[in-house]
Amino acid sequence: MTSNSVSSDRFNYALRLGDNALILSHRLSEWCGHGPALEEDIALTNVALDLIGQAQFWLGLAGELEGAGRSADDLAYKRDAGAFRNALLVERPNGDYGHTLMRQYLFDAWHVEVLAALTASSDPRFAEIAAKAAREVAYHVERSGELVAALGDGTPQSHARMQSALDALWAYAGGLFVGDEIDARLAEQGIAPAAGSLRPEWDRATGAVFAQAGLKPPASAFAHKGGHTEALGHLLAEMQFLPRAYPDAQW
Repeated sequence: MTSNSVSSDRFNYALRLGDNALILSHRLSEWCGHGPALEEDIALTNVALDLIGQAQFWLGLAGELEGAGRSADDLAYKRDAGAFRNALLVERPNGDYGHTLMRQYLFDAWHVEVLAALTASSDPRFAEIAAKAAREVAYHVERSGELVAALGDGTPQSHARMQSALDALWAYAGGLFVGDEIDARLAEQGIAPAAGSLRPEWDRATGAVFAQAGLKPPASAFAHKGGHTEALGHLLAEMQFLPRAYPDAQW
């Protein structure tokens, strides 16, 4: 394998991590000023801020690995939807608050595992960013898991909403565990974990929370849905409006 192909694999992997954090942070920011309670409004905003910080680190690393002079801001605001590499789960619309919390928990439970694996990466740049992010994500998964359990085990209405959210998002979570040749090559080099290797611990952790909540994952196959959805295009149109309309603006 050439050094160029190795750099390309690392670039694409850093891009995926950065895009996940960027898109989910924007989705959460849509709740700012609209949360069901003031405490929740602030908590979700803080999680969004954590994720945007992580996105800056990962996209900054991606730009460095690419070597084309693109910054984290360039990668965030000057790519079209087809160039994004995020998991489909994070671009799903917020829906009601139950859907937002379920989406967050399904992602957090995966995120904490992938970051834990990356802290042992043979690439010190990946390991360093992962170690910083892992401290924040440990709080994220604790918070979202507790809320999913509490609402699932709450009133009949809250239980029904959380079950509906799990039913709707289950298949999208499958994309988190679908690997490709890039994942395989990086796993062989000890740079990143194989995508499927994260599934058993995710199953254990989410299964315990769902049991506490009285929620049942759908009986249908845990499938990966491919291709970006129309939702991402709408999200990017909003997120990228100012940088695209005023590309030379200085803030």
